[in-house]
Amino acid sequence: MAAINVNNNESIESALRRFKRKVISEEIIKDLKKHAHFIPPGQKAKLKSANARKRNRRRFRQVRPTNMNNNQQRPNMNNNNR
Repeated sequence: MAAINVNNNESIESALRRFKRKVISEEIIKDLKKHAHFIPPGQKAKLKSANARKRNRRRFRQVRPTNMNNNQQRPNMNNNNR
């Protein structure tokens, strides 16, 4: 549980800001949302595999070349080369 001590010369706003930062760093809200409702084991496994696929898709995404020289042209992808 997040707890902070308010100093004598500290304003309520700054103490509240410190408390919010501590709650975020301890991931209390994230944990509450996770346990807010029951997820059946089968559904949990599906979510886990879907998240893994999404992570892997991001990790192994092909990087497009961004720096092309002026004298290089893109190949024509149309088959209308007459």
